[in-house]
Amino acid sequence: MLAIATAQDSQDYHWAVLVVAWALEAENKLETKVNRERDPRFPAVYESSLTAPDQCLKPLCTFRSPHQDSSGLIVYLGMMVGAVMLGGLADKLGRKKCLIISLAINAAFAFLSSFVQGYGFFLFCRLISGLGIGGSLPIVFAYFSEFLSREKRGEHLSWLCMFWMIGGIFASAMAWSIIPHYGWGFSMGTKYHFHSWRVFVLVCSLPCIASLVALKFMPESPRFLLEIGKHDEAWMILKQVHDTNMRAKGEPERVFTVSYIKTPKQVDEFIEIQSSTGTWYQRWLVRITTTFKQVWDNVLYCLTAQYRMNTLMLAVVWFTMALSYYGLIVWFPDMIRYLQEEAYESRVKIFDDEEVSHFTFNFTLENQIHRNGEYRNDKFIGMKFKEVRFEDSLFEECYFEDVTSRETFFENCTIISTVFCNTDLYEHKFINCRLINSTFLKEKEGCHLDFEEDNDFLIYLVSFLGSLSVLPGNIISALLMDKIGRIKMIGGSMLISAVCCFFLFFGNSESAMIGWQCLFCGASIAAWNALDVITVELYPTDKRATAFGILSGLCKFGAILGNSIFSSFVGITKVVPILLASSALVGGGLLALRLPETREQVL
Repeated sequence: MLAIATAQDSQDYHWAVLVVAWALEAENKLETKVNRERDPRFPAVYESSLTAPDQCLKPLCTFRSPHQDSSGLIVYLGMMVGAVMLGGLADKLGRKKCLIISLAINAAFAFLSSFVQGYGFFLFCRLISGLGIGGSLPIVFAYFSEFLSREKRGEHLSWLCMFWMIGGIFASAMAWSIIPHYGWGFSMGTKYHFHSWRVFVLVCSLPCIASLVALKFMPESPRFLLEIGKHDEAWMILKQVHDTNMRAKGEPERVFTVSYIKTPKQVDEFIEIQSSTGTWYQRWLVRITTTFKQVWDNVLYCLTAQYRMNTLMLAVVWFTMALSYYGLIVWFPDMIRYLQEEAYESRVKIFDDEEVSHFTFNFTLENQIHRNGEYRNDKFIGMKFKEVRFEDSLFEECYFEDVTSRETFFENCTIISTVFCNTDLYEHKFINCRLINSTFLKEKEGCHLDFEEDNDFLIYLVSFLGSLSVLPGNIISALLMDKIGRIKMIGGSMLISAVCCFFLFFGNSESAMIGWQCLFCGASIAAWNALDVITVELYPTDKRATAFGILSGLCKFGAILGNSIFSSFVGITKVVPILLASSALVGGGLLALRLPETREQVL
């Protein structure tokens, strides 16, 4: 379908659409970042900000809990499904309608996830929320691109991509501003707690709600309306665009005209015939099955002879880019945490064969190992244990009250006639211990750490700098996208990113890792922007969102693999992640050079 009108000769009206698209794109990144960020000091709260509810936190208040990875990866799974499903529906039901559906799903379940208490239900909410996030991404690019003229399309789609960065910065800023204040919130009895991490998740759902409201005032894509034969509605929107642009130019007298239109063949007669007969559920069943059949046909169309090679090459480029980028984005903070741990463990203090009796501990013990000690009639009151381990020790007639702990364990200890009152020394912290006549009067619920002290500012800084570092790449790609072309932008950016990966062999300190992370993110963002642009330009209007959804879904599959593979090598070797990322980037970058250039493509 091709429609050329004077309405699209100007670039003024698109700014209104761009503002809404910016909000949508920022929300995509915001929710994605909420689902990925990690905190070394309190993983149960900050791990992807997908914390287990408070009564489920006890097994999670340990470093690198296996629940952490599931909470982050399940959102990518939802995004993968949502991209394919809702992207395909957008080519049949409309861009605006499916965007509203995607945002409503995301907003509802993101909001709900901040209140739920069961861990399984929490993961379910984040899974469905991810479905909405994934669905909105391919639709917003198809929607916005269809309001742009050919000459400035690459540039303005790149400006849209910049709000991926803004969403990341907002998430990092909100995390640092909200999560450390663990006292923010309220409790209802002993079962329901609403703490700072819940406030963070709630705040991060607000931009989605704002985008949903703003989208109600935006028109449907006129290209989509022309594609489905709704010419009158399309003309009204195009005339509105034309009049707005001409008033901005100071030429309100110019008349709206259409130079050429090609009307597509309609294929929905089967639905209309069936809608006149049968019961209401039979009619809905026919409509639903027919719609999904049409979506499936669109998927298969992307693999027909005309588009097969382009689709397969784009799929490889998307996958290699996602595997390396998302893998390294998780690997960087994990490596920084590992370097911090190594430095921390090198300062451990070891106490052997100490004997303490009738002493009151009311201060913090940190980074210590106590072996073969004997503690008789001692009191541990209002204190904190941080990274403390008691091995082969004896506790006799001791009293623990109002004690909080992190990474503290009692191993092979004998504990006799000891009372634990209002502590978070749970059962899993006593490893192969003998407890004789000991009493647990009350246990703390949730993780009760002082966030102001325990949260490591460096991790928030890493997240913030990683988001901010893409700004130069965003600006450069926007200014050069329509000058040097999409193909050179993708190939050059991926090859430069591969070179950056090799320098990671020299990243043996926290500052070096942060620097290389910023350089890698800044170099790779141009490839992401160009991939988004070329994907919407390679396919016709009635297949555009479907194709973008398929490739975006494959991208999330690469993200899942990258997260899983790269994180498994932390503390083991740097060689495999670096070689895997650089090889994927080189292979994807060279293959991208074989794609057709789309700068002159008319949508």
